[in-house]
Amino acid sequence: MTSPDSTIHETRDKIRDAKAALREEYTAAHNHPWIVGYSGGKDSTLLLQFVVETLLELPKSERRRKVHVVSNDTLVESPLLADYVDMMLERLRRAAPSLELPLTVVKTTPPLEQTFWVNLIGRGYPAPNSNFRWCTDRMKIQPTSQYIKSLASEAGEVVLLLGVRRSESARRAASANKYDQTGSRLNPHNDLQGCLVFRPILEFTTEEVWQILLQRRPPWGGTHREIITLYRNAKGGECPLIIDKDQAPSCGTSSSRFGCWTCTVVEKDRSMEGFIDSGVEGAEKLEPLLEFRDWLAVVRNDTSRRMMERRNGVVSYMANGQPVPGPFTFAARQEILDKVLALQAVTGRQLISEDEVDLIKQIWAEDAAENGRRIVRLAISQDNS
Repeated sequence: MTSPDSTIHETRDKIRDAKAALREEYTAAHNHPWIVGYSGGKDSTLLLQFVVETLLELPKSERRRKVHVVSNDTLVESPLLADYVDMMLERLRRAAPSLELPLTVVKTTPPLEQTFWVNLIGRGYPAPNSNFRWCTDRMKIQPTSQYIKSLASEAGEVVLLLGVRRSESARRAASANKYDQTGSRLNPHNDLQGCLVFRPILEFTTEEVWQILLQRRPPWGGTHREIITLYRNAKGGECPLIIDKDQAPSCGTSSSRFGCWTCTVVEKDRSMEGFIDSGVEGAEKLEPLLEFRDWLAVVRNDTSRRMMERRNGVVSYMANGQPVPGPFTFAARQEILDKVLALQAVTGRQLISEDEVDLIKQIWAEDAAENGRRIVRLAISQDNS
């Protein structure tokens, strides 16, 4: 049986080793910029804590390497988490100059043509499910990957720091074991050229993460008790920053992670239910969002709201000969848009931008015109036959 004292010493050793590794890599001869992935969750918070502490422990003259703290916003994040992350990023942004840290704080978002609403309401994509999860790549992976690629192109090479832990899940452990075979602290990213991955908190347990956060104050201000309260109320955890398709299943699983409030990959949004049940301030405005999400999951499977043809005009069939439903009908898309606009009025929170609405209507017009051309072509072909 492990004694409390040995556990404390083991944790102290892990902290010492993690920060020593951070210091060694930061003060290495090369000048590759660092990119710290920050999702607002406990693991990325611990990583950020160690990075900032390490920088502050260095002489100011040695803080030369640029550090980019990058967070992804899908634009449909769980409202309470989104507000928390924005608050944390702003604290970090304000504290960096006074602490004399070479930090750049960045929030990546999907381009207008790839937002959730433009795809769902504009193009009529059915709400995501486990078989057709079109959202993760467009809204999470690509925006952050593009930022990393542009920085790597400019600097030649970048080091991406991720708050990945071996004990977090079997999938993460398998990924860690694969990288461990290289025998190097820095490992080339699978898909991003010029990007080296560094995982300083790989061996920490969940209990150690919480213990350290409880015992330390963030150097950029505030307290870690805010994130503890967030987790307690949500009854779960965050969807981490994702820059690899192999990691995608960590978002939208049967667990109670909090991520996009529109997520229909999960059967139930237990984190949103947790926020509502906790009675936390602002929870009353989450109930209409949860009701909409549940409704969206139901209408996704309503064939009367789906076209027969896919967007390219092709009809696909299942093994039993039944057609595979295509995108939402124009009437269904209008119905969804009306509900989202009504939700905005009820919650007092912007859920969809005017630019998105304008692009959605432009896509509708283009789709309607293309459907008209298909009808004409079909009529001509029938007449010729």
